[in-house]
Amino acid sequence: MKEKKALRRLTKIQSLMSDVTQRYSANALVREVLQDAKVAVTRAKDAVSSQASSGAKKNPPVKQVEPTSNATPETSKPKRKLTAAGRKAISTATKRRWALKRQEAGESSKGASKKPAGRANAAVESTPAQAATKAAS
Repeated sequence: MKEKKALRRLTKIQSLMSDVTQRYSANALVREVLQDAKVAVTRAKDAVSSQASSGAKKNPPVKQVEPTSNATPETSKPKRKLTAAGRKAISTATKRRWALKRQEAGESSKGASKKPAGRANAAVESTPAQAATKAAS
């Protein structure tokens, strides 16, 4: 925890302890214990503040070597945008892929039966082009 934050918290604790000590006056023994606790917090606060003032900071601020100029900072590259032609090319390619998948799904469902579930090493169904080459040989 940083020294400044610790000092702030210890100060808050110290004020709360003094408030409780003033309000709780029923038992002398309890009042004495609260007073001892307040003294301990005060000692801790003094120790932290003396450590903060005596020790140098671990990471001193970095000094700039060159003075800052009034020139505008280097702008980053502009964001690349997709042109209309590029969008159209992507769209047509996607449509072609979908049509191919639909065509393959239609052919496989018409000609061959589905594989039974549970057969891990079942033979792979061939495409019509592979079947034609097997028949020719």
